[in-house]
Amino acid sequence: MTTSVPHLTGNYAPVTEELTAYELSVTGTIPAELTGWYLRNGPNPHAAASAHWFLGDGMVHGVRLERGRAVSYRNRWVRTSTFTDGAQVRDADGTVDRTAGLANTHVIRHAGRTLALVESSYPYELTRELDTVGPYDFDGKLRTAMTAHPKTCPTTGELHFFGYDVAEPYLTYHRADAAGNLLLSRPIEVPAATMHHDFNLTADHVVFMDLPVVFDLETAQSGAGMPFRWRADYQARLGVLRRDDPHGAVRWFPIDPCYVFHTLNAHDEPGRIVLHVMRYPTLWRQDSPDDERATLWRWTIDLTTGTVAEEQLDDRDAEFPRVDDRLAGLDTRFGHATVSGDSGALIRYDLHTGTSTAHEFGPGRIPAEAAFAPANDHPGGDGYLMTYVYNADTDRSDLVILDATELAATPVATIHLPSRVPYGFHGNWLADR
Repeated sequence: MTTSVPHLTGNYAPVTEELTAYELSVTGTIPAELTGWYLRNGPNPHAAASAHWFLGDGMVHGVRLERGRAVSYRNRWVRTSTFTDGAQVRDADGTVDRTAGLANTHVIRHAGRTLALVESSYPYELTRELDTVGPYDFDGKLRTAMTAHPKTCPTTGELHFFGYDVAEPYLTYHRADAAGNLLLSRPIEVPAATMHHDFNLTADHVVFMDLPVVFDLETAQSGAGMPFRWRADYQARLGVLRRDDPHGAVRWFPIDPCYVFHTLNAHDEPGRIVLHVMRYPTLWRQDSPDDERATLWRWTIDLTTGTVAEEQLDDRDAEFPRVDDRLAGLDTRFGHATVSGDSGALIRYDLHTGTSTAHEFGPGRIPAEAAFAPANDHPGGDGYLMTYVYNADTDRSDLVILDATELAATPVATIHLPSRVPYGFHGNWLADR
């Protein structure tokens, strides 16, 4: 059966089988230093339909590399209680079930656990083979949902994250240590149920983004997709919390109205905090809910004057920004983002010089988010970008490995997959340790 719903057609359409394939064919040479899993999560409704692209059941796609070999590919649904039993995060009487959810947005590793994430519920733990273990609530200490965009401090190993809700407290900040113990949970006061998808971490600060995309009860009750709408009268602002005073006051800084799904990175400078984000001018307006595009911006928070300088750095539409995660919260020179459309590309931004380079995949080859895979133990040094690339001519996908320092060059390796990988969200290169 065919459908004209955009998020259920073409490479947005779900795949219907869970596969396992071994000894994949490769064009080029896989770097011998890459041993581990490349994993990426995304929505794949098992009922082959959903009200919005964001609302499909999570499916993780993984490729296993070992010393120059593409050992295997597998894709597995995350078997949440929503998937297995049709559970809902919030029942009609308001009862909340944090084990319900889609687990469709990200997949990370922390304290030895592989976690599939979505911002509306608890994480779900996965095995090495991508089978579902079950919901993970930090030994009963987590009482809110968990963002799909936690940040790991490269210095302390701490996991910083938040949960947001449509009921008070609307926003809660959490911190877990490197061993996975949840040590801190504190409310952050915001005046309404805004959609907090991502946030910023530096060596000294946490920066929240309270932006004018607000929960809309009428939209929620209609079941017509995402229950949030642009609200022009809501003040856009950034909230700064010192990491060394996690129960202290949050200082708020007004900015121009906009929305940010994803941050590239942030760092401290004397008297300032510098943020790099993918900024939308508006999002989900009633008159035009899905036509905006994001571009790279720099926000510089002046902690003395209480102002924010806002500067657009590129006019090319892009999303899914990433850095070498070993430099998260530090002044990293390079960042990367993905350009989709009929002819896709990956952009490498030099944040120090303001220049950029790109790898153009050509007509009909569309890359997803690219995760950074280090080539050595030197943060900010050599490494690779790994991304699933859809080929519209063959209706199949490849895992493409690019040299991050020679981005415009021919791919280092192209690993040919047995199936199509639908468009999705986020993932990581998880090296064996």
